[in-house]
Amino acid sequence: MTLGVDEQTRSLVLSRLKTLEEKHEVRIIYACESGSRGWGFPSPDSDYDVRLLYVRTPEWYLSIHRGRDVIEEPIVDDFDINGWDIRKALGLLHKSNPALLEWLGSPIVYLEDKNMVNAIRTASKDFWSPATCFLYYRNKARDGLKEFLNCREAGIKKFFYILRPLLAIQWIERGLGIVPTDFNILVRHLVENPVLQTDIQTLLHLKRHHREVEATPPMESIDSFIKSEMSRVGEVYKAKPGPLPIEPLDALFRQLLKECWDRSSILNHFPAR
Repeated sequence: MTLGVDEQTRSLVLSRLKTLEEKHEVRIIYACESGSRGWGFPSPDSDYDVRLLYVRTPEWYLSIHRGRDVIEEPIVDDFDINGWDIRKALGLLHKSNPALLEWLGSPIVYLEDKNMVNAIRTASKDFWSPATCFLYYRNKARDGLKEFLNCREAGIKKFFYILRPLLAIQWIERGLGIVPTDFNILVRHLVENPVLQTDIQTLLHLKRHHREVEATPPMESIDSFIKSEMSRVGEVYKAKPGPLPIEPLDALFRQLLKECWDRSSILNHFPAR
């Protein structure tokens, strides 16, 4: 059983992934849960946000015409399935894209070519930018707070769209490395106030057992934490570092193509550097 997903759901997802491979003529090397299930606070009615990394044939990359580098399928039966071509993904990794880093750290993995995906995870450690991710999560917290204030009765989940980025910022500030995807890890390592810890666990319980739109009574410790942290991070600024060389990712891209399509002689002309 995949963590957090029953066997029937897992089998259904894998079947749909197989269909996608045939439909789009790709090889999927990684598929995971993103969104509330990947973050560790799903509701009973949460969608399944399945995210993919895939590789096309070498000939596709050697075309003058640059083809579409995403797969976006219509949402069917609460399954939202989409993903990125590996060249696009590595380009985003060069920019320390937080969404990609969250995919790679998802606790719910449906499919994984371990050799290839571990190579990407290893590269992510070199290209991870604390400053870039700090700014990303600060903006996420601000957006979450704005939405919360505009529609407080909209539901329990609004709290988590503020709490998770605020804790992610603390994780970065403490120099702990790439931010974990699982919200529960952030809480366990960062929340020291016992009242706040208890209230967050209560909120998690409510989220996991109630529909997403249901409201929750005010919790003073959580309101106070959000207010103080939003005020604090608004005053913090970290300069972005200069761009890192892209050559290692070029080499990784060629390596992944070779591993994925070993039968192709075309790649023999493009040795890893």
